[in-house]
Amino acid sequence: MAVEDQVPTQSGFHAKSSGLEVVSGLDLSGKTAVVTGGYSGIGLETVRALLAQGAQVIIPVRSPEKAADTLADLNGDVSTLAMDLGDLASVRRFVHAVTDSLTALDLLINNAGIMACPEARVGPGWESQFGINHMGHFALTQGLMGLLEAADAPRVVALSSTAHKRSDIFWDDIQFERTPYQKWDAYAQAKTANALFANALSRRMKPFGGHAFSVHPGGIMTPLQRHLPQEEMIALGWLGEDGELSEQAKGVFKTPEQGCSTTLWAATSSKLDGKAGVYCEDCDIAAPTDPDSPYARFIGVNAHACSDEGAERLWEISERLLAQA
Repeated sequence: MAVEDQVPTQSGFHAKSSGLEVVSGLDLSGKTAVVTGGYSGIGLETVRALLAQGAQVIIPVRSPEKAADTLADLNGDVSTLAMDLGDLASVRRFVHAVTDSLTALDLLINNAGIMACPEARVGPGWESQFGINHMGHFALTQGLMGLLEAADAPRVVALSSTAHKRSDIFWDDIQFERTPYQKWDAYAQAKTANALFANALSRRMKPFGGHAFSVHPGGIMTPLQRHLPQEEMIALGWLGEDGELSEQAKGVFKTPEQGCSTTLWAATSSKLDGKAGVYCEDCDIAAPTDPDSPYARFIGVNAHACSDEGAERLWEISERLLAQA
């Protein structure tokens, strides 16, 4: 696929549709999903909606105590297993546990992530935003491919962001080993990586009837912002001087219940059959970015995040990095 394949479907939903609206009427009983980051923010609301329609959900958790608290009020077949995306040994243990307990996996939702954090290293020295947001999920997906292949029309959803617009992959210095670290550049690279990952993965899932998509969930105030001081969020226009959501942000930002809707649409909509690898937003396929639009910063997808060549290049690099880890 390429940016020319980014053609909205007129899904019938919109930017402020809730996750429960998107899955209303669907019977997901007998389906099994893994949702990373499923005990916080939009991940928690994703899990809540899947459970409401009868799915079994497995949540990898880095903090079992926090997960127990936030998941206590959920009804349905939900379980947790320990996993830290920044620790490949932990990811492999999770994969082994899941493959020992399941015969097939219908949905893998790569929702967890970090944003604009101070410079840190994970794994064998990977820059942490690339290492956690992309490489941790890459390793997880690779490990679960056998279960996905055993399912009927499985789907993988990778959460990207409109932040991808800021930068392509820093091909000559992905790990910021020579380039001065800039937290927003690193985040942008990681979100572009998530989109390219879904692009490349879609071709690898096609032989067994699977699909992969990337998703921009929208702007949502969740624990993802935990590394941002209030002063920076005010400067970005997200918050007013009183520390509350600004008037401008109120028109753009979504609630967590609305923020999970595009993920759920990508995971379940028949309108996406045969359109694997596309980038979605506001419960539909995103159109290419219109550079002349006053909303170009917030809406649409840039060509570099839809590049088959870039996707395959990143896949090869990721395989090599994983083999060396």
